[in-house]
Amino acid sequence: MPIPLDYDTLKLIWWLLLGILLIGFAIMDGFDLGVATLLPIVGQKDEERRIIINTVGPVWEGNQVWLILGAGAIFAAWPMIYAVAFSGFYIAMFLVLAALIIRPVGFKFRSKMDNPTWRTVWDWGLFVGGFVPSLVFGVAVGNVLQGVPFYIDEHMMPHYTGSFWELFTPFTLMCGVVSASMLTQHGALYLAIKTEKEISTRALNIVNWTTLMTLALFSIAGLYASSLLEGYQITSDLIANAPANPMAKSVSTNLGLLMKNYDTYPWMVSAPAIGLVATFLAWHLKMKGALKSAFVMNSFAILGIISTAGLSLFPFILPSSYDPKSSLTVWDASSSHTTLFIMLCATVIFLPIILGYTTWAYRVMSGKVTTKTLNDEINSY
Repeated sequence: MPIPLDYDTLKLIWWLLLGILLIGFAIMDGFDLGVATLLPIVGQKDEERRIIINTVGPVWEGNQVWLILGAGAIFAAWPMIYAVAFSGFYIAMFLVLAALIIRPVGFKFRSKMDNPTWRTVWDWGLFVGGFVPSLVFGVAVGNVLQGVPFYIDEHMMPHYTGSFWELFTPFTLMCGVVSASMLTQHGALYLAIKTEKEISTRALNIVNWTTLMTLALFSIAGLYASSLLEGYQITSDLIANAPANPMAKSVSTNLGLLMKNYDTYPWMVSAPAIGLVATFLAWHLKMKGALKSAFVMNSFAILGIISTAGLSLFPFILPSSYDPKSSLTVWDASSSHTTLFIMLCATVIFLPIILGYTTWAYRVMSGKVTTKTLNDEINSY
């Protein structure tokens, strides 16, 4: 059966879908990571911490679907990127997984013993489960922006040449703090919506600091990347619909190339602009007391900030700082034409179902979590 979409069109669609899935993960799972980060800071008494945990307790597992979808999309649509990223960032990925595993264990075990020390230990475990992934995801994006040290040999086997500690540079750590601040703000706004009185007030106070930190560090990171970070450019003829072969191209590097797309496609400037303006508007709406609108606006801020990284790199997805020719791009790192089309058909069928049951679940579990909720609900944490 002939495939109704061109190979290069499908590659572009899957680049967009990958971005949508990663942004969906940041928005949907980002707030429960932020809530876990805030648990020992905003919750000052055991009952307050139970209320905080129960704001995300019924939904956090469903939010993990977006992480599975994103990882699955990389594995199936971009197998070479999966191979390089998951082997190069192996220890960092292990840290993220270990931190994510602490969350369900913390949720389940914290309430098993009415002992202050026991519960405090799990509270800080949940903090680690929220903060570490938020930080490491940003560090990973920073590494991708500055280039990852790997090369592809004559047998098309990728080899990572860096070390775990080389992942942490001032720039990548700054990206990590932007990510952690952005997601903590998302969690604080969600917490303010779902709780009352002191908990809500403390969460809203956190937003003042996260707004300032996100705006300042995102701006500084942008200025640093535009002037001091080398970008990548394909210098050979481009055959967009050819089978995957990263070594068939030539690539040059130079300062300022990360800004080249913004000169070629001026509309792309809207991404960092949305990131900055929406972050400020989320704070402004919070000050006006429009908390649900502030939460929605902060989702747009996340969209703008993550899109900025993807659009700055395009068409590169994983540039190589060790051997630029080995860099992986939209055009030479995907699965086959048939695989991309079958995956697209599955996505068209299942993504609306996921969106539908997610909307229904949040509608059913809407409303504030209070002390009465804890007493009335026998399954509360």
